[in-house]
Amino acid sequence: MGKNKARKLKIGEALIRIGALTEAQVNEVLAIQRERYHYDKLFGEIAVELALVDQETIERILSGEGPPET
Repeated sequence: MGKNKARKLKIGEALIRIGALTEAQVNEVLAIQRERYHYDKLFGEIAVELALVDQETIERILSGEGPPET
């Protein structure tokens, strides 16, 4: 089977792409998500709780709108 659909961009990758998070910050959130929450909490929720990114940015990324305007 070939890959007909483009790979969906993960939220961490999208946040790095727009400059909202660094790779180190994404890795920190992923580690917390894995170790503390056993993947039962969403990446965006953890990133917002850590004050690494705001809720508006998460919502815009998830909706496909891109980063909020500054």
